[in-house]
Amino acid sequence: MLQDSLADLPHLSHQLTQVLSGVPFVRSIAVLDAQGQVLVSSSASEVRRQVNLSLLGPRPARGQTLLGPLIRGRSLIDFEVGASRAELRSGINSLPMLYGFALAGGQPMLVVALVNPDALVNFQRQVIGDNPLSVLVASYTGLLLTSTVDMIDAPGLSLAQHSLFSERQVAREHGSYREHSAAGEDTLVAFRASRAWPLVVLVEQAQAASTQRWLARARPVLVAGLVVVFMLLGMAVVLYRSLRARERSRVLFDRARDQVVRSERELSVLLRSLQELIFRTDASGVVTYVNARWAALLGAQAHQALGRSVLDVLVPERPTDRTTLFALDHLDGVRHCRASTVGADGRTRHFELAVVPLLVDGRITAFAGSAVDITELLETQRQLQMQLSLIGLMLEISPEPTSMADELGRLVMVNKAWEQFKGLDRGQVIGKRFADFLPASEAQLHEHSEAQLVRQGGEIRFESRISRYDMGMRDVLISKVMVPGESGALIGVLTVLTDVTEFREAERAIREARDVAEEASRSKSEFVANISHELRTPLQSIIGFSELGVMRGKGSDRIVAMFHDINASGQRMLALVNDLLDVSKIESTVGTFHLESVDLRSLIRPVAREMGPLLARKNLSLDMDLSELPLVARADPLRFQQVIRNVLANAVKFSPNDQTVALAAQMGDAGEIHIVVRDHGPGIPEAELEKIFEAFVQSSKTKNGSGGTGLGLAICRKIVEGHGGRIRACNVAEGGAEFHIYFPARAGGTESQPMPLN
Repeated sequence: MLQDSLADLPHLSHQLTQVLSGVPFVRSIAVLDAQGQVLVSSSASEVRRQVNLSLLGPRPARGQTLLGPLIRGRSLIDFEVGASRAELRSGINSLPMLYGFALAGGQPMLVVALVNPDALVNFQRQVIGDNPLSVLVASYTGLLLTSTVDMIDAPGLSLAQHSLFSERQVAREHGSYREHSAAGEDTLVAFRASRAWPLVVLVEQAQAASTQRWLARARPVLVAGLVVVFMLLGMAVVLYRSLRARERSRVLFDRARDQVVRSERELSVLLRSLQELIFRTDASGVVTYVNARWAALLGAQAHQALGRSVLDVLVPERPTDRTTLFALDHLDGVRHCRASTVGADGRTRHFELAVVPLLVDGRITAFAGSAVDITELLETQRQLQMQLSLIGLMLEISPEPTSMADELGRLVMVNKAWEQFKGLDRGQVIGKRFADFLPASEAQLHEHSEAQLVRQGGEIRFESRISRYDMGMRDVLISKVMVPGESGALIGVLTVLTDVTEFREAERAIREARDVAEEASRSKSEFVANISHELRTPLQSIIGFSELGVMRGKGSDRIVAMFHDINASGQRMLALVNDLLDVSKIESTVGTFHLESVDLRSLIRPVAREMGPLLARKNLSLDMDLSELPLVARADPLRFQQVIRNVLANAVKFSPNDQTVALAAQMGDAGEIHIVVRDHGPGIPEAELEKIFEAFVQSSKTKNGSGGTGLGLAICRKIVEGHGGRIRACNVAEGGAEFHIYFPARAGGTESQPMPLN
């Protein structure tokens, strides 16, 4: 309602009067210029008055509203410059409210509204009525402006000590709290601060009075509320129980329904999965339901069986069953019969039928039945019977005396061979114990062996001498087997007698023949040893005299050649005698090995040096590859060197001129010492790789007149095997042969001990 210029201000008088009528607690509203002159006012007597602005408090800035101090006086006339304030009546106060603004030309102006504190008190008293409340209006600084409590000089008092201002709670817009007064009473305090005006309204009431007043007013309401609550609780309980019962009923109904659905589904699945024919008929036997198995067995769809009589499809084997199976004259019991039909595969199938009548009001209204396919069962029974007959026939014609006793030792079966062995007819012994018809010693033998069989289970075999009625005592191998029943318990013992008398006599004959052969071999070996010793003496003389003849016959070439031939023949004969003597030693118990721990490399090198002249004679070279690590073994040094010498001499003998003979010795992966001798000779036929190690056997490729008795390799194998090793030969793809010698590696000190060679 503020105008844009001074010329428009006089027109505000009427508008200010209208505003004042709507605000009963405001005495007057006026517009002042910066010097304090009243330009327009709701009270015409105040116009053109010069007001002392210092009495109204701080001047607000443009657009700012300030609440001035509580001052004595009723209108702006009481604040006129030069007016005497001593004459103003006490108790009539005003609260100036200032608002600063500026006109369009920039002139600062001031709106002053004088608030009547007493009108506020009256308004507050009307609001609280007869409530024992204390309402106070104060400024933010704690200056009391109005109070509903009758207090002398209440306006202008300072409330700085009040908890609202001392604890700075006025910083909040509103709130409530409880305060303990100095008189010992608890007081409830509520306040609200205006954000538009610097005013705070406080409401105070004693807690006890508030409680009593609340109880007095609330008692009828509480009683009525409790009644209503109890009624509601009662109704709620009834409703809850009703809903609970209804919910339980619904849950039970749902469970029952689900159970029925599940049962129907399971029954449907069960009927589909059954391997039996399931059907239902009316009272006359006409099919009203069949399961899926019907189509699988009979080759017709299930719906094709509906409306047909069961007896037309499954034909009973006995004609009387056609009338009794669906008879209506007897009501109880399961009716059985056996029927047959032609299946989908063209085979005749047999079924076991079972039919149960369904009753309604004491009369048969339908039948439910099943048909079990027993075709395979009957076939199995037939085959089992055939097998049992075959087994019985095999037992009967078996040449071995066979019997079977039950768990009490009573015979239940004997075969023909048993009757012939014992000279007793089966009719005489079935149902009897062994002690009833056998000698006491033989019966006791059976009892003890069967008791042992029961303790250990399975089967037992032993040999004994028992009597045969027509041949006397015989060597018999007795075999007893426990026969278990379905539960695994013993139901019988099967006994088989095998006459081994001829085998034992043959063994004795073979043993005697072997003893004779061994004695002959020993005699031969002793003879060879003796004759070899006897032959060496004249051979030494022949060789000695031939050497002497060579020396003395140097003047005659013919005589020297003759003595050379004599010497060569003597040397060859001496080598043969030495080989025979070695064989006799190996095959006799006289020869021994003197074993000691030795590095085989130290035994191989001297033998290699001995081969030097033979190698040079054929312009051969020896490629020797010995391990850098010791090759320690338990060996007889002389015998080991004899093996290396023989094998290496053979390699030199059968290698062509200008070739290489290889000798290698290394530690093998299996903890064995592996020695290999290789030549570039003609090799050995595959069929003769083992035979060349037999006495007096030579390879067919080396029988070229180069000499030899065929005993060297045999002696080598005897020596190697006597040391626990092995020797073998093989051909090389590039030509020649290889001899592999394996010696077990040993560790320990050097000690000698005799060891028999046999």
